[in-house]
Amino acid sequence: MRILLDYRPALAERTGVGEYTHEMASALARLLPGSDRLSLFSSSWKDRLEPGRVAGASVVDARVPVRALNYAWHRLEQPPVELFAGRIDIAHSSHPLLMPARNAARLVTIYDLFFLTDAAGTATEIRRDYPALAGAHARRADAVVVISKHTASDVSAQLQVAPERLVLCPPGAPAWPRGEPWRAAGPILYLGSAERRKNVPGLLRAYARLRAQWPGAPPLILAGRPPAAGSELEAMLRAPELAGQVQHRGYVTEPERRRLYASASMLVIPSLEEGFGMPALEAMTVGVPVVAANRGALPEVTGDAARLVDPLDDTSIAEAMRLALTDTAGTLARIELGFARAASYSWRASAARLLEAYQYVHARRHAPA
Repeated sequence: MRILLDYRPALAERTGVGEYTHEMASALARLLPGSDRLSLFSSSWKDRLEPGRVAGASVVDARVPVRALNYAWHRLEQPPVELFAGRIDIAHSSHPLLMPARNAARLVTIYDLFFLTDAAGTATEIRRDYPALAGAHARRADAVVVISKHTASDVSAQLQVAPERLVLCPPGAPAWPRGEPWRAAGPILYLGSAERRKNVPGLLRAYARLRAQWPGAPPLILAGRPPAAGSELEAMLRAPELAGQVQHRGYVTEPERRRLYASASMLVIPSLEEGFGMPALEAMTVGVPVVAANRGALPEVTGDAARLVDPLDDTSIAEAMRLALTDTAGTLARIELGFARAASYSWRASAARLLEAYQYVHARRHAPA
């Protein structure tokens, strides 16, 4: 099989989708038999996908502005990706909309369905195209890759995709060693964007409540793309009750992310919706306790290893953070549960499941009528 995987989410800053794309590509390349070939597709006017980014994978690097290509692909369904890649058997999009192809079996990946109800603050093309087209594209795809049982349930119910056409390929735990023994004195950590569904204002209100009750609480570090100028979040960060106690680091690379985990007293994920929650898996891998919302896929991913909270209840979030710092026995027990939980998530296992899906849709496409 000649497999083409859309690598564009991982081309520059690797946020959650980019990290998933890169790690899945790497695991798949290691797993492919000698007769199969993996190519990574990229398109950009300024950023180049250099050969060797993923060992064992070749590169198809189109010097086409990504916005122009996406408009043509999403709205006109032209040109076929074979124009750039030559003959292929599998065309796998790393987002919910199909890549046009002449003869290849086609797959899409759906991480969550937040764009159906709350796409504010996302890229223009997401707001323009995903709500209008994702359902039809998912139903036309030869298979739909999802990253959690929660997302699978949503895709089946909301996009009317038959469950047997869904392929569950969750992220794997990073290959990081366990961290140093837990210390309650480290900063409280949030990793993620400032999108509305991430509920960062709720976290800041809860942290202000925690500081009011316990002035000695550790500082809060926010890491991820910074909030928009003039936004509610930017104004909150300048408020007197938070000034000097909250740092915003912006986007952080993987080595920087690992250093943040190494010093953190906990990770807090107060999201209103998550298709998976990769920072929770990273934190559990290295022994950082997790406070997470009881929404989306977070309970599925963390199990009993996290303190789960109502993300709309600032008092609940503040109390869970306080307990994570003061209930040492409970926190250490959850850290051990987290190690076991993280060990159950494997990139190799998910890549093997994806390869089986490729083989199945390829064989079905070429089977006699």
